Amino acid sequence: MKILLLGANGQVGWELQRSLAPHGELKACNRYTADLEDLDQLSTIIRDFSPKIIVNAAAYTAVDKAESEPDKAHRINAEAVGLVAQETKRLDAWMIHYSTDYVFDGNKTGAYTEADRPNPQCVYGVSKLQGDEAVYNSGCKHLIFRTSWVFANRGTNFPKTMLRLAEERDHLEVIADQFGAPTSAELIADVTSLCLHQTIHDKAFAKEASGTYHLTSGGKTSWHGFAQFVIAEAQSKGAKFNVMPESIEPISTAEYPLAAKRPANSLLSTQKLANTFGVYLPPWQIHAKRWVAEFVSQEIK
Repeated sequence: MKILLLGANGQVGWELQRSLAPHGELKACNRYTADLEDLDQLSTIIRDFSPKIIVNAAAYTAVDKAESEPDKAHRINAEAVGLVAQETKRLDAWMIHYSTDYVFDGNKTGAYTEADRPNPQCVYGVSKLQGDEAVYNSGCKHLIFRTSWVFANRGTNFPKTMLRLAEERDHLEVIADQFGAPTSAELIADVTSLCLHQTIHDKAFAKEASGTYHLTSGGKTSWHGFAQFVIAEAQSKGAKFNVMPESIEPISTAEYPLAAKRPANSLLSTQKLANTFGVYLPPWQIHAKRWVAEFVSQEIK
C-alpha cells in the first residue's frame, strides 16, 4: 500500500516517518520536495505516486506572522488542503490531516468536543478551519486529528524556548491564564498509526470512522505550569539554570500582547477518540518527562 506523507520534516511529520513506515511503501515529502504553495506541483506529485493514503502534516504555523501574511496562510492551510482532499477523493484514498485548538475562541468552560461550533479569533485559526471545511466538503474519506500545544525534540517549540531562556536569563515571566494539555509529536504519530491500522484493516469499521477527532494528552496546565514542570524536570536530570522553577513569574495574556489572539481555553475532549478507536491518552506529564530526559541527555553530551 502506498502512503504519501506531506510535511515530513516538521515536528509531527518527522515522527510520522517512523510510525507510518510499517504500513506500506512510504513516500515522505518535505517543504522543498512538495511545496504547498505550488498547487500544480502538489497535484503532479499525488497523481504520479497514486497513494491509497495521504497524510498531511504540512501547515503554515507562524501564528503571529499570519496576521500580516493572510494570503500565504490561506494558500497553504486552506487551498492546498482542499486540493489534497479533492485528489484523495479522486483516488478513492484516505486523507489524514491535522487541525488545531485555534479553530475555537477559547471562551468555553470545560473541554471542547468535536460537536462544538468553531469560532477562530486569528488569521491562522481561520485558515486552519477553512482547510478542515475543504476536507469535509470534498467528500473524501478522512481522519482529521485536532491537537494542541505540540512539542518535540525537533524544531522550535515552547519547552525548548523555556529551557534556553532559563539558562540565559536571571528572570522569566510566563503567561498563566491560558490553559491546555501539552501534546508530544511522538504521541500524535503513534495514535495516528494505531487509528490508521484499524481503518485500513476493517472495512466495516472504516465506513463509520471517517470524521474529526480530538487528539491531545490528558490533564490540564497553563504555559506557566508547563514551564515550571520542564525546568524542574531538567534540573532533576542535572541541567543548570539561572531561573528556578518557583521563581518564574506568572503574568496575564494582557501583559504579553502578541499580534494573534490565542484561545484562553485550549482543552479538547478526547472521548470520541476513545469511544471509536479504543485509544485512551495519557496525562501530559508522561511524554513531557520523556522529552526532558531525552533533551537533557543530548545537551549534556
